[in-house]
Amino acid sequence: MTTADDGYQRPILTVDIVLLTMDENGLNVAVLERAADPYKGKKALIGGYVHVEDDKDDHAAVERVLMTKTGLSGIYFEQLKTFANATRDPRGWSSSIAFIALAPIELIRSASKTYPITIHPVDEIKGLAFDHDEILDFAIRRLRGKGAYSTLPAQLLGEKFTLPKLHEVYSKVMGVDLDMSSFRRKIADLDLIEETDEFEEPQPRRRPGKLYRLKHGVTTFDRSI
Repeated sequence: MTTADDGYQRPILTVDIVLLTMDENGLNVAVLERAADPYKGKKALIGGYVHVEDDKDDHAAVERVLMTKTGLSGIYFEQLKTFANATRDPRGWSSSIAFIALAPIELIRSASKTYPITIHPVDEIKGLAFDHDEILDFAIRRLRGKGAYSTLPAQLLGEKFTLPKLHEVYSKVMGVDLDMSSFRRKIADLDLIEETDEFEEPQPRRRPGKLYRLKHGVTTFDRSI
């Protein structure tokens, strides 16, 4: 909390980013260990102060924080909601504009070799600093809810993917074992993806799968996958 020249107090303003990814076991979140008080040594979501002289808007602040603290750029993110009250930060009245960000596991694993981020299953990590448990829970519910009627889960994959990988991601996000035949039919009917002329890397005792990509980035549709 700071006091401006006009005598009015200014709340702390930050952006917090729920950076989600998926490995063979399920959904994971990338976090940092806080280097200073409050909550020194505790795990926290990736975040930082809004820099009023550098950030033209909240999206610019997210891009800067992601680049500075993870080295990642160009990944998908969208705003979740604002978390604001007098008790969420022991330093004073605080407002956080929270975002969900999605990236392939390979990108985050590569970033973790240079930046001090760690990856944890979302159903195991607890006791994050501030109100970050609440923000993480909200982000997971957003992904699982919106994932049923959008291409949001595909952002957990790379630009190109096989149909079995896309099916796996949707099944894990939604927490159900989606029927593969029905899934293929719905994806085709919704006209969400297009073939490329490429195939995945050969695997032992398995034919390489054809690679696809999204036609229009993140889009919503009028029925559930």
